[in-house]
Amino acid sequence: MESRDRLYVVTGADSGLGKAVAERLTARGEVITCGMGGSVDVQADLTAPSGRAHLLDEVRSRCDGRLDGLVAAAGTGSARAETVALNYFGTIAVMEGLRESLAASGAPSAVIVSSSSTLNRGSPALVRACIHGDEPKALATAQRLVRTRRGSQIYRSSKIALNHWVRATAVTSAWAGRGIVLNAVAPGIIATDVVMRTWEHDRGMLETALPQPLGIPGPVEPVADLLAYLASPENRFMTGQIIYCDGGTDALTRKSRPLEQYLRYRPREIVSMLRESRRLAAR
Repeated sequence: MESRDRLYVVTGADSGLGKAVAERLTARGEVITCGMGGSVDVQADLTAPSGRAHLLDEVRSRCDGRLDGLVAAAGTGSARAETVALNYFGTIAVMEGLRESLAASGAPSAVIVSSSSTLNRGSPALVRACIHGDEPKALATAQRLVRTRRGSQIYRSSKIALNHWVRATAVTSAWAGRGIVLNAVAPGIIATDVVMRTWEHDRGMLETALPQPLGIPGPVEPVADLLAYLASPENRFMTGQIIYCDGGTDALTRKSRPLEQYLRYRPREIVSMLRESRRLAAR
């Protein structure tokens, strides 16, 4: 059973998927909700360094040095430069800023909301700037995309960069080495208030770009349940994964291609494994 004293932080908890996750986690422990609206515990604008610092200060003062679960759901799909500031740099600042508090937990878990739009190609230049941690360059690149009418690439590029970060970071000594599991969930098109407000206008484009065999738009509840599970103490062995909870889009569009990438070993590693297998066989 999950302890009632488990403490969670959820960003983007004032609406949509973040709010749904916070509601689920409230039944499992205490939740510090963060967002821009008036209904949250901590109001902070994660597009700005000052807003990120404010959120970290507030959460640290409330968690007393120990945080058990973190769900980073804050994000926007707007075709503006500020999108990359929020989606990528704001998320990473929260993740890294609360890592020490997570490490103090007996079963720490962190999860980021990605997107099934990452199945489409983004802007390589924007993704690189994010991965290199160069926010001024990333913002300049995003502004150039807007000027050249390619602003739609900003959202998925920010999420592609997050996927790269999760895969690279989860297995490091600073995260896995301290027992912190770190994953991302890539939802498909789900029936949040934001999606439904423009659904009839965007429907044709979304159904073509991201077909969902299980139906579009999909339900919010299964995605929120998955995020809550990944932040729970039950998940102690899954880390570094990008989980597509997308009604089948990933399987439909990529088919077997992800399975065609096999492990490749360097010659000295092959020699080492052969020696070890012979040693075991000689026992």
